[in-house]
Amino acid sequence: MKGRFPLPLAAALGALPGLGCGSKPPAPPTLIPVTVATVEQRAIPYEIAATGTVEPLQTVAVQSQVSGILSRVNFKEGDEVRSGQVLFEIDPRPYQAALAQARAILDRDAGQLRNAELDVERYAALAQKDYVTVQQYDQVKGTAASLRSTLQGDSAIVENARLNLEFASIRAPITGRVGSLLVRQGNLVHAGGSTALVVINQIHPILVRFAVPSASLPVIQRYRTDKPVVRVQVPNAAPDPIDGTLSFIDNAVDTITGTLQLKGLFSNPDGTLWPGEFVTVKLQLYVQRAAIVVPAQSVVSGQQGSYVFVIAADSSANTRLVTVGRTVGDVAVIDKGLSAGEIVVTDGQLRLTAGARVEINRAPAGAPGAGR
Repeated sequence: MKGRFPLPLAAALGALPGLGCGSKPPAPPTLIPVTVATVEQRAIPYEIAATGTVEPLQTVAVQSQVSGILSRVNFKEGDEVRSGQVLFEIDPRPYQAALAQARAILDRDAGQLRNAELDVERYAALAQKDYVTVQQYDQVKGTAASLRSTLQGDSAIVENARLNLEFASIRAPITGRVGSLLVRQGNLVHAGGSTALVVINQIHPILVRFAVPSASLPVIQRYRTDKPVVRVQVPNAAPDPIDGTLSFIDNAVDTITGTLQLKGLFSNPDGTLWPGEFVTVKLQLYVQRAAIVVPAQSVVSGQQGSYVFVIAADSSANTRLVTVGRTVGDVAVIDKGLSAGEIVVTDGQLRLTAGARVEINRAPAGAPGAGR
């Protein structure tokens, strides 16, 4: 027994290696499921969003320039009318008679003037031979001059009567769409009355008025000469936006609202834009070429600033501080911190820590960076 272990102890010691071989290995780290997207480089427009109101390019309240009975209406309510088209007719007979009377007086005085001028010629020859006195000659010349002035006045009266007769046919001053008829046929209308006959709105082209924060004024001033695009979307209309151009910038900021009034001009050939309706407006000042963009939900705000989780080649997620220039819809424009082609986490950031290993899920179809 000397130099040997007792048999029970030896048996126990011999069993120890077997116990070590039967222990389980440590469990592998848990993979955190995340959704990712690829950092992209593409052109992104610089836009300012606002709410706008459609208003006609011109509005004219048609009134009569002469008084009389409204004898005819030559359009239907809601019609498109052309500039110069006869809309109303006032009984022209009083003005036809006034024009005829004025022309008769003009012809009478013109005849008297011709006789007076002949007298001047005869008296001039007689005065040279001293057959008439200078006083008589001057009197004849004075009569002719007086009749000449009278004839000028008669011509003015004829022109005024002609205009009154012309004004008896009331024409459209602009091309546009008429509204409700405010005075019906058979009514007596007065020159310069307070009641308009009808209102015409010019809707081809048409304007959209909108307001932007005054803080946007410097960038608007910088790009105003480049004819910025004004893009509007009509509620419950076709999904395609309508493009126009910036046509007006107000000369002062509203001190109450702190906003600046702008207007966009639209050709509106099919009449989609209608005066008085509200539309969604985007003022596109320029297009930023080769912008670095990521889905907006991938950017997280922290104590040190904005950051994203970037997926490394070994499927580990690491934080990266980024500088966000602006957000356009569902994408964020990154000024600094990322390069095109990198993979960022868009969903699952709350479960991540620096260096955590992840299991990548496919991004939803149509999302920025999906399918990479």
